[in-house]
Amino acid sequence: MWQKLKDFFFKYEDAILAWILIVVFVLIGLYYKVDQHILGAVVVLIGIVGQAFAAMVVWIGFIPLVGPIVAKVLALPFIWLLNSIGYLASVIAIKRGYSKDVINYRIITVTLLIGITLGYVLGKLI
Repeated sequence: MWQKLKDFFFKYEDAILAWILIVVFVLIGLYYKVDQHILGAVVVLIGIVGQAFAAMVVWIGFIPLVGPIVAKVLALPFIWLLNSIGYLASVIAIKRGYSKDVINYRIITVTLLIGITLGYVLGKLI
């Protein structure tokens, strides 16, 4: 068992370090009230360089029975396309002054994505 745990940490040491850096940077940034755009850019940069986001999908895939199905859904291009269109529409709506409506729209989009994921998982399990 210890050998498997050692192998896991050795294999994902860059991703684990990246996630630790992300959490530390976000906590420090929130404490010192760093600009959100800078904070977000650094988190994305650390996540991409350290392959933290890809490792998170792999770690979700490790969950027995449900994990591989959720990982498949998260990798579907339709989900990425739907989410990116939602962000693009949010930017346009905020620029036109509909910031309160954007909150409702994003809640509906996230609910739809969660519903698609749960429906796909339940459909595969049943």
